[in-house]
Amino acid sequence: MGILRKVGATLTAAVFVGVGTLSATTSAEAAPQGATSAQKATDAPQPIGQPPKATPDKPKATSSSALIAKYRIDRRCVTKGRVLCINKKTRKLVYMVNGKPVQIMDVRFGSSKTPTRNGVFRVYRKSKNHVSSLYGSKMPYAMFFSGGQAVHYSSDFAARGYNGASHGCVNVRDKKKIAWIFARVKVNDRVVVYSK
Repeated sequence: MGILRKVGATLTAAVFVGVGTLSATTSAEAAPQGATSAQKATDAPQPIGQPPKATPDKPKATSSSALIAKYRIDRRCVTKGRVLCINKKTRKLVYMVNGKPVQIMDVRFGSSKTPTRNGVFRVYRKSKNHVSSLYGSKMPYAMFFSGGQAVHYSSDFAARGYNGASHGCVNVRDKKKIAWIFARVKVNDRVVVYSK
């Protein structure tokens, strides 16, 4: 009933004031809610939104807890600081900050001959435009965590998906997301690689 009154009021206003009012009202109602022009203009990946404000029936922590359960995030990732949390079973990298998921992306791993190591590591080196000295392949946004193994963008993964494999590195499919994370990760940040 309220919607019918609103439509009737808009049409009545248009009759008395002119067609310009109807156009302005229609344009305002057609615009997407909550999106600013700055948000529309940028195509940078947006981090996972903050959980909604706490209400009596929906606590604030529910959103993070649900994501932690959904992506099977290892308890070693739920800590203070920044963590690259990498699950081989779900084939996801979840970028965690202070125990909360901030960004999620698809990843693939090494083959059975060159497996990606499991364990808890630290980023010991970053190289934005790295090229492998062993294989001659490009490894943009490389964050090394175990010997020559690194988290990095892979154009092959972007093109062929899971039909290929790395030589042990953690390949990321989305270049914008890995660039966004590369800008935030620091040397000494934690990397957790596991199968769960």
